[in-house]
Amino acid sequence: MNFSAVFNSLRQSLLRAESRLLQAAGLDRQLAPALAVTGPSLLPPQSSDQTPGLLDSILWMAAPKKRRTIEVNRTRRRSDSKLLKLQNNIEPCPECGHLKQKHVLCGFCYAKVCKETSLIREEIKRMEGGPLRAPAVETVVVYEGETERQEDKDKRIVERARKRPTWFNL
Repeated sequence: MNFSAVFNSLRQSLLRAESRLLQAAGLDRQLAPALAVTGPSLLPPQSSDQTPGLLDSILWMAAPKKRRTIEVNRTRRRSDSKLLKLQNNIEPCPECGHLKQKHVLCGFCYAKVCKETSLIREEIKRMEGGPLRAPAVETVVVYEGETERQEDKDKRIVERARKRPTWFNL
């Protein structure tokens, strides 16, 4: 007996068991599963007189031959690569004092930066008359008490009527 014959007989017995279970439950024979995985046709072709069953649309996966021991599972889960690493790049934020990474913007100060940039964008929108009428030049923000530099004369200048925040550097 070859592999395909064994496989076909196994499929036939599973189809019969499926149909008997559906008949016992009082459900229709053509009931489809709610979640079905359609996979490539790895199974040998079936004859045209058979209706497709539940197991025809499932992608068969390999199962392990032996069970992993508790010791093997625990050593795999607790390996050195999965332990927490010591962070050496943490410092207090110079603006608010909360702890942050050295190369990352402080999360508490981020809301202030977003608010300031949105106010600058609104000022630009008022100056230009809309977002699509803005010229393709660099924008320079000048705060109260600051003067325009010589290299900024060909750029778009936005003036803010407040003191420059300490975290909003040039």
